[in-house]
Amino acid sequence: MNKILFLIITFTTILFAADAELDIIKKSTNLPKIEVSIAPKAMNNLLTKKIKEVIVKDLKVSGHFDVIEDQRAHAEFNKFPNMLALSNRGTDLFLNIDSNLSSFEGVTLNIKLYDINSKQLILNKSFSTSKEQRYPFLAHRVAISVNKQLNAPSIDWMDKFVIFSLYKEAKKADIIIADYTLTFQKPVIRGGLNIFPKWADEKQNSFYYTTYDRGVPTLVKTNLYTRKREVIMKSEGMIVASDVSKDGNKLLVTAAPDNQPDIYLYDLRKKTKVRLTTYKGIDVGAHFVENDSRIVFVSDRLNYPNIFAKKINSRGVERLVYHGRNNSSATTYKDYVVYTSREKGNEFGRYTFNLYLMSTKSDYLKRLTANGSNQFPKFSQDGESIIFLKTVDNRSSIGIIRLNHDKSFLFPLRNGKIQSIDW
Repeated sequence: MNKILFLIITFTTILFAADAELDIIKKSTNLPKIEVSIAPKAMNNLLTKKIKEVIVKDLKVSGHFDVIEDQRAHAEFNKFPNMLALSNRGTDLFLNIDSNLSSFEGVTLNIKLYDINSKQLILNKSFSTSKEQRYPFLAHRVAISVNKQLNAPSIDWMDKFVIFSLYKEAKKADIIIADYTLTFQKPVIRGGLNIFPKWADEKQNSFYYTTYDRGVPTLVKTNLYTRKREVIMKSEGMIVASDVSKDGNKLLVTAAPDNQPDIYLYDLRKKTKVRLTTYKGIDVGAHFVENDSRIVFVSDRLNYPNIFAKKINSRGVERLVYHGRNNSSATTYKDYVVYTSREKGNEFGRYTFNLYLMSTKSDYLKRLTANGSNQFPKFSQDGESIIFLKTVDNRSSIGIIRLNHDKSFLFPLRNGKIQSIDW
């Protein structure tokens, strides 16, 4: 176990918040090698094979493991694997999977994790769900447990719902919840045009979205489990919830009651709103930054979309981005901002929208993508990952960027087109 723990720790990346600069330092490229196997009794079960595929993806996306795609190693679930053969192949960890499927009790997944170097069983655990279609979350929880067993940096975000709006046809869009790989999907709002979903809290019990009530744009809050519905605001022009404060009590809203898009701060307890911007142009898409003391937003006050910031209780506005002439779709974490920038035509196509990472407290700037249309970025709760919407050849995919590992992954949507996304 010590060798594996050492490999994880030495690969860990470091974020220097004091310098307001994201530095990726890899002290070692040696990741623990892990094999994932299905016990012989469950090898012919299609669902178990699907679960294994998701576990393998999760371990790769984590950035903390070198997954061996070798299928030679198999072991009865109640017996130790061939430690010598695994060791000779350089394997550090062996994950064995067994499953029990029942039409009445759902799916139970049993796992055993072996440390090949110490020749010990280090994790023996079961996971279950009453609904077979939610099997991707069983896989995510297995990966999270393996990751935690080695004290690696958290990947708990894998067990969170992604929520997005999916266009069905003209003036019709549904709200869908999914896992981050899009393997699991479930519609939660249907009928009419339902767009711009936003989680209301970290627990993901409720969400905001924009719909049309008798033709009037309406901001609604809905409980995911009880389906209780509450109208927050209406606006004749447009209305979108863009961010929620850390305590969940305040909401940043873009509204245009007089066809003038501005940023409003809505107090959910007092049911009051305060107008934060008064520019006679377009101010949209605000997000809290720097411990909710400031906001970052998109404005056309330079006669093209760009990223600006201001203190909530101040009239002054600060320009944040000094490159490009079409910058939008910002998201924030502490002092960091990721935004979309439209690039000039290049070898990847006429219209390329790339993501950039910057700091509000330094001149740090880093491009995160290189081709296609990359929009609607969102930070994970721990700030180590970015989810975004990628469109290539008019096809939508969810992208995941692991900031501390310089790696990105794409999960394509089979049908339809995503309008906006949150997690």
